[in-house]
Amino acid sequence: MQRAIQDLSVDEIWNEIEKAMNEYPEPIEGINVVYQYHLKGEAERVYQLHLSDGRATVVRDHFSKPDCTLIMKTSHFKSLLLGQLSGAAAFMTGRLKVKGNMGLALKLDTILGNYKFGRKEG
Repeated sequence: MQRAIQDLSVDEIWNEIEKAMNEYPEPIEGINVVYQYHLKGEAERVYQLHLSDGRATVVRDHFSKPDCTLIMKTSHFKSLLLGQLSGAAAFMTGRLKVKGNMGLALKLDTILGNYKFGRKEG
């Protein structure tokens, strides 16, 4: 039985994101961008999501210059993945801060919506 996203460590969540995107690359085909996440909570962590022509790579060190940086609490990040919080709502309520290209942040919200990440199928 697969563990719920809220029970996974942040590293495990990023492994799931990378796996899901590479198993179903259609939503990220033709996209070449580097997203950087600053996740705050029990420990501050930084991750990059590199999207390049239908391939996703999660980087935990040796960072490139990001096109868009998202800063949020780990708990809010999990809510976004579960579909309990939209990127727009998180931004408007101050739970998400964006540096860089805002259009890319909006595009990422749409991209992530193509993957289930523990959402209940209805």
